Amino acid sequence: MKRYLEPVWRWVAGIRTKVVLLSGLLLLLPFIGYNYVWELENVLRQGQEQTLMGSARAFSMSLNQQPSLFERQLTTKPRLEKGKDLYAIALQTPIDLDGSTLDWDRYKVHRTHYGDGNVIFSRSPYEPDDLHFDLILASDGDEIFALIDVVDSSPVLKRDNSQRIDRNDHLVLTLTTPNGELKRYAISASQSGPADVSLIETTITDAEHTFPSEAIRGWWQETDQGYVIELAIPDWLVGEKLGITYYNVNDPFNRDVETILATSNSRSAETLGTLLVPSPSLERALQSINDGKSRVWVVDKHGRVLAKAGDLQSANGVWETTIKYQDPPSGIMGWIQTEILNPIYYQLLERPPENIIDAMQHAAVFRGVEVQQALIGRPYANWRTTQEQGAMILSAAYPIKVNGNIVGAVVVEETTNGITTLRNKALEQLFNVLLAVICTGVVVLLLFGSHISKRVRKLRDDAESAIDPQGRVRHQLEPAESKDEIGDLSRTMSTMVTRLSDYNSYLEKMSSSLSHELRTPVAVVRSSLENLAFVTTDSDQSRYIDRAQEGVARLATILSSMTEATRLEQSFDHSEKTHFPLDKVVAGCVQGYEYAYPTQAFSLKISEGCYDMVGVPEYVAQLLDKLIANAVEFHTPSSAIDVQLIPDEQQARITVSNLGPKLPENMGNQLLASMVSVRDEKQKSDKPHLGLGLYIARLVAEFHEGELAIANSPSGDGVIVTVWLPMA
Repeated sequence: MKRYLEPVWRWVAGIRTKVVLLSGLLLLLPFIGYNYVWELENVLRQGQEQTLMGSARAFSMSLNQQPSLFERQLTTKPRLEKGKDLYAIALQTPIDLDGSTLDWDRYKVHRTHYGDGNVIFSRSPYEPDDLHFDLILASDGDEIFALIDVVDSSPVLKRDNSQRIDRNDHLVLTLTTPNGELKRYAISASQSGPADVSLIETTITDAEHTFPSEAIRGWWQETDQGYVIELAIPDWLVGEKLGITYYNVNDPFNRDVETILATSNSRSAETLGTLLVPSPSLERALQSINDGKSRVWVVDKHGRVLAKAGDLQSANGVWETTIKYQDPPSGIMGWIQTEILNPIYYQLLERPPENIIDAMQHAAVFRGVEVQQALIGRPYANWRTTQEQGAMILSAAYPIKVNGNIVGAVVVEETTNGITTLRNKALEQLFNVLLAVICTGVVVLLLFGSHISKRVRKLRDDAESAIDPQGRVRHQLEPAESKDEIGDLSRTMSTMVTRLSDYNSYLEKMSSSLSHELRTPVAVVRSSLENLAFVTTDSDQSRYIDRAQEGVARLATILSSMTEATRLEQSFDHSEKTHFPLDKVVAGCVQGYEYAYPTQAFSLKISEGCYDMVGVPEYVAQLLDKLIANAVEFHTPSSAIDVQLIPDEQQARITVSNLGPKLPENMGNQLLASMVSVRDEKQKSDKPHLGLGLYIARLVAEFHEGELAIANSPSGDGVIVTVWLPMA
C-alpha cells in the first residue's frame, strides 16, 4: 500500500500542485475588483445626487421667474383640514360618466371617507354603517370629475315629474366661481341614468328660483348598497372653494331629510373647504423645461401635487445615454457572453427592473422627508426603494419662492438603473478580463511549475546517480548554464560533487602519503635493530642505537604534526576572543622572526589605518608562523621575505610573499588542504613534511571569519599568500 501511495503523495506535495494552489490567490482579484466597482458605484451615486440637486435647483429657479403660476398658492391656508379641503388628482386616463367605477379603480387610494365626523344634521342617532360616502376628485385640465360612492341603507329616489328636488336623496354642490361668486347646484335622479342638475338661486325649497343647468354633467346609478354618483364640473366654473353635501331621506312617504353629510359647511364661502386642482399651465411649463431624463413634481406648501412631468421608466438621468451607445457583443464571443458567462455573473449581480412600479406614481400628496425639508427652506435629497422590485429611487427637493415666500417645492426624481447597468457592464468586463487572466495565469504557472519540477527531478536523478551507495563518486555533475536559482543549485551541487571527489581522492592518497612518510623511519629502525643483533663492538652498537633513535624521533615528529591540526580545532571551542591591535601583533611577530632566522632578511610594511580586531592574538601569531616557515623554506637564497599589512574596507589584508619556485598549475587551493605538499623527495627526506602548515593557517583564518588564498605572484617569480581578517 505504501508503494502505491508514495507516487500519489509525491504528486500532491509536488511543485506543480503547490503552484496551482498558490495560483488560487489570483481568485482574490475578482473579489478586489468587485469591491472596487461597488465603491465606484457609491461614488457615482454621490455624483448623481449632486447632479440631481443641481437639476432641482435649476427647475426651482426657472419656476421662480414665473410667479403667475403660483397665484392661488399665495392664498393657501397655513393648515389643511382633512376632508374639508379638497384636492383633485391629475387624471391619467379618461373618465366616462356611466355609473361604473372601473374607470376609478386606479385612483381608489385617493378616496376620502366621510362618515361620523362629517354629520351636519341628523334627526336620529347616526349609524355609520347605514350611511356614509367616499369621494374621489380628479382633473384632466378641462373638467373636474367627482365620484361619490354612497352607502345608504334606505335609498329614496325622486318621484317622476316632481318639481321638488329636496324630497328625496340628493346632492348639493356648493362652489365659488373664479370671480368669487357663490353658487349651489342640486343633483338628484328618479332612476339610474343621467342625473338632474339644477342651479339653486335662493333655497332648494323655492322651486321658482331653481333652474335646470347644463353646466354640470352627472350620472346617478343605484347599487346594492346605495348609489354611485359621477359628476363632471367644467374647470371654468370652479374657483377656490368647493363643498359636497349629501341629503339622506329615509321615509318614502313623508320624505323629510333625515341626515346630512358634508365635506364642509355650505352656509357661506368662508365655511367651504378649499379646492386645489393640478395646474395645466404649470404642467406645460414643466414639460417645456424637462428633458425627459427625470420625473419632476411641483407641490404646494402642503405637499399636494400641482403638476408632474416625466416618468420613472425612462428617468435614468445622464447615465441612460452612456448605456445606449455601448455596442452589444456579437459573434461567438457575444454568444459565450450572453449564454454562458452572464447567467453565472448574474447569480451575484442584480439586474435593474425593466418595469418600475412605484407607489408614488399617482400620488396626490408628496409626503417624503425631502419635501418636508424643502418646504422649510432646506434643499434635501433622499433615497427610497420600490416595494416590489426594490429599485432605488433618488429624490431631490428644492423650495419654490415667490416674493420671498415659500409657496411650494420642486421634486426631481431619477432611478439608479443607469448606474446599476453601468456597474453591471463594468463588472462583466472586469470578470471577463480577470477570468482570462486567471485561466492564463493558472496555465502559465502550471507549465512553469512543470518545467521547474522537471529540472529539479533531473537534478535529483543526476545527483543520485553521481554517487554510489558507498559514497564513491561515479561521475561529475554537469553544471547548468541557466542563471536562476536552480542553475545556481546545479552549479553548487556540481562543485560539491567535485569537492567530494577531491576529498575521496585525498583520502585515497593520504594512506600512500602517510605510508611513504612512515616507511623511511620504520625502515631505519628495523635495519638498525637487525644490524644491532650482528655487531659486537660498542662503537657499532652505539651507532645503530643512534640511528634507531633518530627513526623513532622522526616517527614522533610525524605523529605530533598529525595531531597538531586536531588539537588546534579542539582549542577553538574553548578560546575567548578579545580586542587587540593587529598591527602590533604583526610587527612583534616579524621582529621575532628576525631573531629566529638570523640569516634571513624580512621586509615589513604596515599602511596607516585602524587595525583593531576581535580574536585570539596567539592564533594569529601561529598563522604567521606557518606562513613565514613556508616562505623561508621555499625562498630563493639572498632574497627578502615581504610582509605587508594593508586596510581593505572593513578588513585587514596581510600578504606574505617570497621569491622562489612557482606553484604547479591549479595547485593553489589544494595546498590549503590537509597533507598536501609540493616538496620534492630530497626535501622530504631531510625532514618529515605532511603538508599541514597552510592547512592550519586556513583553519585560523576561518576561525576569525576571514579567508586565506595562495597564488603565484603577478611577476611569476615567486609565491604570494594573502590573508583577509575582519576588523572590529
